[in-house]
Amino acid sequence: MQFGKVDHPEHIDFTLPQDHKGTQKVLNKSSKEELSVYVGCAKWNRQDLKGFYPRGTKDELEYYSRQFNSIELNATFYRIFPEEQFQKWYEKTPEGFKFFPKLVQNISHLKRLNEDVQPYVDQYLSCAVHLKEKLGTIFLQMHGNFAPKNFDRVLHFIEQWPKEIRLAVEFRHTDWFNDQQIANELYTLLEENNVANIITDTAGRRDLLHMRLTNDEAFIRYVGANHPTDYDRLDVWVERLKSWKEQGINHIHFFVHQNIEKESPLLSKYLIVALNKHLNTKLSLPGHDTDDLKLF
Repeated sequence: MQFGKVDHPEHIDFTLPQDHKGTQKVLNKSSKEELSVYVGCAKWNRQDLKGFYPRGTKDELEYYSRQFNSIELNATFYRIFPEEQFQKWYEKTPEGFKFFPKLVQNISHLKRLNEDVQPYVDQYLSCAVHLKEKLGTIFLQMHGNFAPKNFDRVLHFIEQWPKEIRLAVEFRHTDWFNDQQIANELYTLLEENNVANIITDTAGRRDLLHMRLTNDEAFIRYVGANHPTDYDRLDVWVERLKSWKEQGINHIHFFVHQNIEKESPLLSKYLIVALNKHLNTKLSLPGHDTDDLKLF
C-alpha cells in the first residue's frame, strides 16, 4: 500500500487524536459480548512477503492461515472471483480463520456507487458467501476524490446492503470528516445501518484519523512506514484498543500494511503479543519462522 507514503516518517507526529465524542456513546450501547479480535496482513503473496515462508512452502495461504487468524483480502478488489475460488480458500484454511475481503473496484472506483452497481454487488456477494462462517466484514474503499457531493449514492448503497452481512466503509476525501454537518450525517447513516467506519492510520494522511466508531466494531487499516516508529505507533494503538475494550467494544479487526509488505508479519506478531499482554486476549502467536525476520 503506497497510500500516505512519506519520505521522512521521523518528522510525522503519530499521536492518535482523542476519541470523537460519539464513539463513547456508540460503545455504551453495545451488547457487551465477549471480545472478538482478528489481526493479520493484507496479502499472502510470496513476492510481497519475502522471508516469511519457509523454503519449500507449496501453498502460501495454507501456511499463512496457520500463523494468523485472518487476512484482509485485497485481491478481491481487482476482479470478482468465481464461487469455486472462494470455496477453495475456505477449504485450505483452518477452523476459526476469517477473510475480510475488499469490494471489487467496479463498485467503488469505476461505477462509484452509481445506481447500476447492484448487479456487481449481487454477483460479488453470491460468490463471497461461499466462505461461509469464515467470511468476516466486507469492506468498501472509496477513491480519494469521491466527495460528499455524492452522499446520495452512499445513502442508497448502504440502505440496499443486505443487513445479514457485515460491512465497513473507508472514505479518503477529507471533507467526509472535516465538514461537521456532512460528518454528522455520515455517522448517523452508518450507525443506523450497523456499518463500521474504517480508521486508516498512515503517515501522510493524518487527517483520516477520525477516531469515530459507528458500531461495536473497530476496523483499523494500519500502514507502517518501514521505520522504527512503526513499533511505537502500535504501542499507542494497543492503549486505545484497551480503552475501547473497557468501554464495551465487541470486535477488533486490525490489519497491518507496509509500503514494503515483507515486514508486515513481524509487525502483526508484535501487535498480537501486546494485545495478549494488555487486553488479555489469547491470540495464537505465529511460529518461530517470523523470529528470523529483521525490520531494521
